[in-house]
Amino acid sequence: MTSVQGTSVDVRTEDGVADAYLVHPGDGLPHPGVLLYQDAFGLRPHLTSMADRLAGAGYTVLVPNVFYRHGRSPVFELPEFIDTDSRPDLWDSIGPVMQSLTPELAMRDAGAYLGWLAESPFVADGPVALTGYCMGARLSLLTAGTYPDRVAAAAGFHGGRLATDAPDSPHLVAERITAELYFGHADEDPSLPPEQIQLLEDTLTKAGVRHRCEVYPGAHHGFTQADTAAYHREGDERHWAALLDLLKRTF
Repeated sequence: MTSVQGTSVDVRTEDGVADAYLVHPGDGLPHPGVLLYQDAFGLRPHLTSMADRLAGAGYTVLVPNVFYRHGRSPVFELPEFIDTDSRPDLWDSIGPVMQSLTPELAMRDAGAYLGWLAESPFVADGPVALTGYCMGARLSLLTAGTYPDRVAAAAGFHGGRLATDAPDSPHLVAERITAELYFGHADEDPSLPPEQIQLLEDTLTKAGVRHRCEVYPGAHHGFTQADTAAYHREGDERHWAALLDLLKRTF
């Protein structure tokens, strides 16, 4: 692992300014870019530590506050250890904010994030990679299909509602995707039941998308997030191995 440099940056979008965390190897040279999409709890120390780990492996990572329309991060007042079973009231504030980020708005923002990375002196020329967690897995899939010429690889972990019967379901962008995809599903996740897992697999296969979808046994929704009660160490370690393998094949 190399030394890294992290800082707060602002990304101008069509609708305002998104605060974000940027981290890159400390050598000052351009490195392959990675756009990291948050989970519902938002930009916080655990996500910046994940970005730091990716930067230590040789990547320049941008973690935007996708809820910037509701304020700079932290958007929510969160406990140091997040357990929504004991604090169900957290969803009272988080739920409406999540729902307000429509696919249309999210993809408009994605163009701004990708454009910012393309202009950064710390990012190597060419397409970037994506990784997303929980709701971020949906954003990763949507971005890969909306900006196919700018995305070389996309990963998603413990994503929910990836393949529904909604007219704007993320899986419907499959035919436009040119990136290689990887999904690590939680096997105990009510937001992604077996029929959605199968529909996503079938849709990606039919569209000819290079992909691998794996179900992680014993893992719950949110298993990569060490500051939450959903954390599953074995699943998290498997996630890191899969993600770094995808990035190594891509760049």
